[in-house]
Amino acid sequence: MLNISVNQYLREHIRTVPDWPAPGVQFRDITPLLQDAKVFRVLIDAFVHRYMDAERRPDVVAGLDARGFILGAVVAYELGVGFVPIRKKGKLPFTTVEETYELEYGSATVELHTDAVKPGQRVLLIDDLIATGGTMMAGKKLLEKLGAEVMEGAVIVDLPELGGSNKLRATGLTLFTLVDFSGH
Repeated sequence: MLNISVNQYLREHIRTVPDWPAPGVQFRDITPLLQDAKVFRVLIDAFVHRYMDAERRPDVVAGLDARGFILGAVVAYELGVGFVPIRKKGKLPFTTVEETYELEYGSATVELHTDAVKPGQRVLLIDDLIATGGTMMAGKKLLEKLGAEVMEGAVIVDLPELGGSNKLRATGLTLFTLVDFSGH
């Protein structure tokens, strides 16, 4: 990793899959970041080091279904805080609150257990990437319905040309992103 930034190092380990899941789409596959122990550690450390200090430390980490579970659970463990999953509708067994959001073709719904967070808790909301911002916005709304404060949204990849990060910032959500794929 000599003479390159953490961001560049991670970028070099993200696979681009052309024309998936549809023609014209450049899919940013993060699985190579997870497969290599050294790269995975660099990735997790980039998040953990940001949130170690008291003023940035969350009370809990919330991960968005499904890749946000991988990142969020490990980050929460390393920070010594709890982890809560925000799941696709119908996957949580206890009483839930739900939020529906628009996709490019149709809509989706995510859910959170009603006892997942307490009013006033500071929550770090984490996922693998931001495209249109719909999933993260829905997660933010769910956490706020329960009285939590979403202190920051964190992702590996931002796809700013799709407008999601600007839309999320416009709501007042601070974002921490490691790799920007604008114009590529």
